[in-house]
Amino acid sequence: MFEPEKLQQVAQKNIGLYKNDTRLMINKIAEDLNEIYPGHIQLKEEWVFNNAGGAMGSMWILHGSLTEYVIIFGTPVGTEGHTGRFFADDYFIMLEGEQWAFSPGELTREVFRIGEMHHLPRGHAQQYKIPEHGFALEYARGWIPLMLPFGFFDTLFSTLDFVTLYDTFRLYGKAIIGELLKGKI
Repeated sequence: MFEPEKLQQVAQKNIGLYKNDTRLMINKIAEDLNEIYPGHIQLKEEWVFNNAGGAMGSMWILHGSLTEYVIIFGTPVGTEGHTGRFFADDYFIMLEGEQWAFSPGELTREVFRIGEMHHLPRGHAQQYKIPEHGFALEYARGWIPLMLPFGFFDTLFSTLDFVTLYDTFRLYGKAIIGELLKGKI
């Protein structure tokens, strides 16, 4: 349903209009996406921690289904970790701050700045870092349930933050059921 280029256009438009007010920017992105994909965007702002691959941030699930998700992900204090290796393509569009990434054997980092999109193809993995702070519009396309263990294991076995685990299941489960009821897988 979603197209990475269209998501990037929406992000860049709102970066240009609201770059000095991150909360307003992300809310306007959600509103714009709801106009383009009516009934498939969660407009109620509900944030939950996300601990995965050693990195920690928070996310607002805008869309969740079995084959796609769209989230706002970020942190005001910085983070770094492993991207994970999935049967899904991942697109990370920077809204604020920077993302650094590298693959094994690379001797220099890739740098993704505000408005730029980092595409991590299915089957690939990298180390990434959001230095100091950053927020992004993230889109994944593929078999999303296979990504869930990566997204839950740090919480389940490291932080033991069962409130976050519950909230993540609740929000993503609600999104999936809502999309299935609309006939979207």
